[in-house]
Amino acid sequence: MREKIINFFSDIYKEMQKVTWQKQDELIESTKVVLVACLIFTVIVWAIDIIITEILKVIF
Repeated sequence: MREKIINFFSDIYKEMQKVTWQKQDELIESTKVVLVACLIFTVIVWAIDIIITEILKVIF
């Protein structure tokens, strides 16, 4: 059992050496894109919510 655990963490270490990490400027740019996309999505959902609320007020 101990051997399997050691092999598991050894494999994790080996795989992490293969990972290509983003540079800081790429990370910042990706973060900006995600934040803008979230903001746009939030505004769209808010607008749909307002529209549905007003429609339901008219119906009921």
